[in-house]
Amino acid sequence: MTDTALKSDLLRELHDRGLIYQTTDLAGLDAALTSGVVTGYIGFEPTANSLHIGHLVQLTRLRWLQHFDHRPILLVGGATGKIGDPSDKDEARPFLTQEQLDSNKSAIKAQASHFLTFGDGATEAVLVDNADWLDAIGYLDFLRQVGSHISVNRMLTMDSVRRRLDREQNLSFLEFNYSLLQGYDFVELYSRYGCRLQMGGSEQWSNILTGVDLVRRLKGAEVFGVTGALLTTANGEKMGKTAGNAVWLDATKTSVFDFWQYWRNVEDSDVARFLKIFTALPLTELQRWDHVQGAELNEGKKQLATEVTALVHGRDAALNAASAAQAAYTSGAAAGGGGIDNLPTLQIAQADLATGVSIIDLIMQTGTAGTRSDARRLIDQGGVRLGDAVIKDVNATLPANLFAAPSVEAVLSLGKKRRFRLVTQ
Repeated sequence: MTDTALKSDLLRELHDRGLIYQTTDLAGLDAALTSGVVTGYIGFEPTANSLHIGHLVQLTRLRWLQHFDHRPILLVGGATGKIGDPSDKDEARPFLTQEQLDSNKSAIKAQASHFLTFGDGATEAVLVDNADWLDAIGYLDFLRQVGSHISVNRMLTMDSVRRRLDREQNLSFLEFNYSLLQGYDFVELYSRYGCRLQMGGSEQWSNILTGVDLVRRLKGAEVFGVTGALLTTANGEKMGKTAGNAVWLDATKTSVFDFWQYWRNVEDSDVARFLKIFTALPLTELQRWDHVQGAELNEGKKQLATEVTALVHGRDAALNAASAAQAAYTSGAAAGGGGIDNLPTLQIAQADLATGVSIIDLIMQTGTAGTRSDARRLIDQGGVRLGDAVIKDVNATLPANLFAAPSVEAVLSLGKKRRFRLVTQ
């Protein structure tokens, strides 16, 4: 079935935006989507108290599902999170406490609320936790219901399993069972909500196939799976990382300014693709970026940064970040002059100034450097400035009289593009 034959608005939109890679039955799903409301889900493991930008493409798929009048389910793995998904992982995740899982679950729903409308309506989003059924099922009951339908031979061919075995890395029996648990989630969601679609990244393909097969075997129903290609940048890096650190959706972990800057600094060859994937702007409006090169692409990068930041943090915060970036690139802001109110702020206590505030400690606080050695290297390379003054001493501290005059506004510059406003408490 070619994309030109697709009848459902949802599949056409996902296809044209580059959000479809694999499908279990494209024609069957297309027919289902054009004949009524389809409930679909994506699972998120609550392994941290914030999602990062690697999760954005999944939130985007759920957003489009709801936009075209279908019902999204956001499944949080309160039970499977106790194990950890081995897909695309080289080692087991650390165990989390129940309190951590509950806290992380609440944080995920709050962030997803920027993309989805939750409620009880026919097309309103639902948040579910697989602990509701997996915590209650007995081990022998699970083996009888599920285990008899699963081939260990096929499980050994799954990417998440084969990768560990090929590298002779440990894969615990606990992790080995993850695919069965995720597959059983689809069975429960079908039974409880009539869910007929699971979406995810390509690393989830084997797990999705397990779920589709289990629903067919246990419920005699036809359900569907869709994945998108693993999203990487033009230089081959996995989305979600910068300088070794995750780019979080939580503004306390990654400031709105730094979030905006991440998208502003993407590679030229990623601009048109990312605008289609991550924004809701009309495709007809975005077509022009397919043919723009060089300095003209800077406007596309700014549009990308502002639109994605608006989705995650709100339009006002996005516009403030854009204004702060503009101020940071003027000579006045670089020298610590005016126009810096919207830069990310570091609070400096007057009492600490008297005893000495280490420049290295400040760099680490910003998250710019992954290690103190990286911070020292940044200083040695001349990449750290306080106002116009280049910091040359790795043992340097902030001047004790930095805020002696009320009108002084201090700016710490790290590298070519990162600026931080220093204020006293």
